Amino acid sequence: MKNLVEVNNLNFGYKETLILKDISFTIHRGDFLGIIGANGSGKSTLIKMMLKVLVPWSGEIKMFGENIQTLKSWNKVGYISQKVNSFNGSFPATVEEVVLANLYSKIGRFKLPHKKHKEKVYEALEKVGMQEHSKSLIGSLSGGQQQRVFLARVLVGDPEILILDEPTVGIDLKAEEALYCLLARINKELGLTVIMVTHDIGAITVHANRLICLGENGMFEHNPKEGMKSEFVSEFYGYDVNLHTHKCDKCDQGEVKSC
Repeated sequence: MKNLVEVNNLNFGYKETLILKDISFTIHRGDFLGIIGANGSGKSTLIKMMLKVLVPWSGEIKMFGENIQTLKSWNKVGYISQKVNSFNGSFPATVEEVVLANLYSKIGRFKLPHKKHKEKVYEALEKVGMQEHSKSLIGSLSGGQQQRVFLARVLVGDPEILILDEPTVGIDLKAEEALYCLLARINKELGLTVIMVTHDIGAITVHANRLICLGENGMFEHNPKEGMKSEFVSEFYGYDVNLHTHKCDKCDQGEVKSC
């Protein structure tokens, strides 16, 4: 199936205020789709509807060819939110335990994990460069490291779609750039479809192959290969926006730690 996600004529608002109007787009297998827009443009609202947290006023969302209102295969969808900002740093769990928790449905909540489950956890941690921290307490890690652990927690479930809502909020610039590099590499090497809401237009333009832009005049799709000019973005947002240009020559070399 080429189209993993189909959004058709979506409309939604709060009370009597229309936020999203006639939103339509498709997401193909292997896409790295960025969703950008000013505050209040409906970026996170769109994600919540895709996750069936909110129900649209009208329109339809399909995943894997099925309306999400009746979708059963949610195990194919991984989600990462702004967990770094709200995570309880005193939570007494190791990195390994946090990742392993996403396999409980396969292990059984009151059963002990087998060797194959622990190997799967290690493989997921290895993909995000956190295998050396498997026995560390999650609260002892930096914000950027914690976000990588949450990414491993999603990857251990073998999703086909990864949805991220502003995952870089609360982490420093170096960790943010490293996370973008990591997501780009996972997208290419694993063929994982990535959908990401972000405020960092400069970084997402470098790594995404498609951009959905939400604004007062609705939605349009922008080709990242064309680049983004500050004048264009400022006009779209309605105020001056300074683009931070992300350039990492090591992204394609897999040197995630030194990004």
